Amino acid sequence: MKINDLLCWQVRDKVGRAEDPSLVVIDTQSVHAAVNVPAATTGKDAAKKVPGRKRGLVVDVLRLVIAVTVLAASADDNAFGIALLGQVAPIGTIEKALVDQGFMKTVAERGSTVGIDVEAERNPSGKGSGFVPQAKRWIVEQTLGILMLFRRLMRDCESKPKSSEYRVRRAVIDVIARRLTGQTTPSWRG
Repeated sequence: MKINDLLCWQVRDKVGRAEDPSLVVIDTQSVHAAVNVPAATTGKDAAKKVPGRKRGLVVDVLRLVIAVTVLAASADDNAFGIALLGQVAPIGTIEKALVDQGFMKTVAERGSTVGIDVEAERNPSGKGSGFVPQAKRWIVEQTLGILMLFRRLMRDCESKPKSSEYRVRRAVIDVIARRLTGQTTPSWRG
């Protein structure tokens, strides 16, 4: 956690931003679990039909991961939102969090108790019901995509959810370190 914070501060300083963000974006990602993962820590995402676990991320506008939590895939987005807001509330500078439609009223209520304005972004009117990228919310989708470049994050192989969180944090530290040094991230696919 400390290494991630120090590297994030360096990136933010390098681009002329304040040490801590004021706007964050929250989203989740469902991943399949390996066969050795205990059934007690997994579930099935009802919307995506994915058996396994879900990762919840809080990302700032520079694609820096501020907080991570891993729960069973059967957990709803409200549980993630409440847990993630609890992790970022001590930072103190965060004023606004952007979420998608999956996060309901309880997350906004939790945000108001910790001093964070939670805003659920809707699809722009007139664009249809298909996928429409949204300017700020797209940042977290890019970050989730970058995490998929790490082979150990394609499928959740860890027996404990905390181990999965640490695995995500290690990948994020690698991405930030490469970003600071100007190196490119090698792909396991290539």
